[in-house]
Amino acid sequence: MPATAPVLTRRALNRATLARQLLLRREALSAEEAVRRLVGLQAQNTKPPYYALAARLDGFRPEELSALMESRAVARMVTMRSTIHTHTADDCLTLRPLMQAGGPDRELKVFRKRLAGVDLDRLAGLSRELVEERPRSVKELRTLLLAEWPDADPLALTVGARCLLPLVQVTPRGLWERSGQVELTTAERWFGRPVADPPPAPDATVRRYLAAFGPASVKDTQAWSGLTGLRPAFERLRPELLVFRDENGTELFDLPDAPRPDAVVPAPPRFLPEFDNLLLSHADRTRVIPAAFHSRNWTGNQAHRTFLVDGFLTGVWRPETDSDGGLTIVVEPFRALSRSERAALEEEAALTLSVVARDATTHRVRFAPEAG
Repeated sequence: MPATAPVLTRRALNRATLARQLLLRREALSAEEAVRRLVGLQAQNTKPPYYALAARLDGFRPEELSALMESRAVARMVTMRSTIHTHTADDCLTLRPLMQAGGPDRELKVFRKRLAGVDLDRLAGLSRELVEERPRSVKELRTLLLAEWPDADPLALTVGARCLLPLVQVTPRGLWERSGQVELTTAERWFGRPVADPPPAPDATVRRYLAAFGPASVKDTQAWSGLTGLRPAFERLRPELLVFRDENGTELFDLPDAPRPDAVVPAPPRFLPEFDNLLLSHADRTRVIPAAFHSRNWTGNQAHRTFLVDGFLTGVWRPETDSDGGLTIVVEPFRALSRSERAALEEEAALTLSVVARDATTHRVRFAPEAG
């Protein structure tokens, strides 16, 4: 790294990342373009993609994303870090094979001992036959696989199938206010196109990661993707990238034309869903999560819904249905809030509810005591 590489402060990194995450202002983008630009949306649960877009897009309506799912323009599948994301069709077919080593292969290794005596090629082939005949629920797939391997671990069989094959969760799963149980088929069958074979080189995806999450280090990119050994890709790209360093001296890369707003640019409050990738996609998360609040957005393996004030994690929130049919956003701050911060959060909560709870009889905001 050149000794003269410019330093980006934590606030500068925060503002750059928020700009790329469409969180400095709501953007007039289609839901499909936003899903593509953000390289997918975390979808461990069914509602987070809708809340994620409500925080980012001007004029977003949940029905828009549902329509994209029904038309198979986007879909839910396991990709980065072996977690479920909502992706465009193109990304489902290219990112899954690229991310195979960074998530599904690792997860399969964990279950390998529990699959003793199971031929993995046969497991993949039979599972493909079953889910391409028609979409299958996890329970149904497990039952059919147990007929072939009656002594095998039932959970390991279905995890193995999910890790070995690019499986899509078909609709109505994930549709707004409808949804349904998880039913699976292959990406090839769902989209009518083959997945990338061989997997693409990571270079283009590294560029897309920087566009959505940068400036970032090699370790940041690996934390987001689950992949290791990405240094060669960065070295290939180095001639076309800008190089910075953070306050700790870590080398950061960025696209020359990517936004890097001034650190003093205002950042409005935002309500984010659980598992939002803004909070999960860097090895060093202090650009968004203050050190004092490290891990407070999690309890065990469950992530909480979070909110940002001045661009940084400041607390958690939850929706509560009221007895009169209304909906309340309960705000639990991690620190004392100023009067202006509370007013801005109330305004943002009202806007969020106008998008995701249009049919509620009333919209309310309640502030819980500062969490200890």
